[in-house]
Amino acid sequence: MLGMSGGIDSTVSAMLLLEQGYEVVGVTFRTFDSIKESCLAKEKGCCSVESIMEAKHNAEKMGFEHHIVDFRDTFRQCVIQNFIDEYMAGRTPNPCVLCNSHIKWGELMRVADEYGCDYIATGHYARIAERDGHLFLRTAVDTKKDQTYFLWMLTEEQLKRTIFPLGDLTKDEVRAIAREHGYEKLAVKRESQEICFIPNDDYRSFLRANVPDYNERVRAGEYIDKDGKVLGYHQGYVNYTIGQRKGLGIALGQPAYITHINAATNRITLGTNEDMYASELKFKNRRLIANSQQPLFAKVRYRSQAVEVKSHSIDDRTQTGSLVFSEPVWGVTPGQSVVLYQDDLVVGGGIIQ
Repeated sequence: MLGMSGGIDSTVSAMLLLEQGYEVVGVTFRTFDSIKESCLAKEKGCCSVESIMEAKHNAEKMGFEHHIVDFRDTFRQCVIQNFIDEYMAGRTPNPCVLCNSHIKWGELMRVADEYGCDYIATGHYARIAERDGHLFLRTAVDTKKDQTYFLWMLTEEQLKRTIFPLGDLTKDEVRAIAREHGYEKLAVKRESQEICFIPNDDYRSFLRANVPDYNERVRAGEYIDKDGKVLGYHQGYVNYTIGQRKGLGIALGQPAYITHINAATNRITLGTNEDMYASELKFKNRRLIANSQQPLFAKVRYRSQAVEVKSHSIDDRTQTGSLVFSEPVWGVTPGQSVVLYQDDLVVGGGIIQ
């Protein structure tokens, strides 16, 4: 069962799977939209309909069945509610991580069973490798497109039934394959970088529209420095993120960064660039299968460099952990993921606290 978005990556994945002799069943899921059934029937309307129908038409063109599955209720309860809860708690969530583990693998695996599919496949840039009798996520050949950071929650059981057709390819090679098969428009199509359920990438308006008591909970509060001195006033803590420098609405005569957000007191701490560095962090632990003979590296943001871990500890009882970096790391943000690597294998991860 192939998860299809209508984009180039899942479409080329279909081509490769068919060439390798697999029987493919395509599925496109609705996670967040307000598409009317009449729009789906007419196969036209907003961009969501166009993406769904593009996936459907590509599947038909290549000669395999395709299904549209409605995951909106589960997606709202799991991914969107977590997104709202985390922001309202003063943290900065990464909804793609939760969506991948709970929707794209959790729900998709269930649908795969319904249709008698042995494996699921997606257009993610990642690979799977075996070490010491365990299966691990392995970084993609194209390090610029590698998506293991968003996939760290996948379990070994899920990996046993997963295929990543694009893991050994670069993006340029994927575009070339699309062109060779007559999909020129897909090869040059601009890729969306936005969160799928945030219109115009404006999460503030989304929260305002989806939190019933938003105006009572989000109000002006104090900017303070690390010593607690009041520097000025902000427009509500959910409107800001760790590391933010622009749009603060305050002039201090030097660049100021948000270093801490306290939702309980509605206070935001400002500091210098140097204050943005941290030497350690705590996280909710999900999984850690590390080889004690090899160094451990951690990524705290998708685009950040992995930094060597000096020491770490895990409490299996509370499912929490902590780690100390070999050198300070910029922009450690509560709510984001810390992903742990050994060489090119993902050996664990957690949500930064």
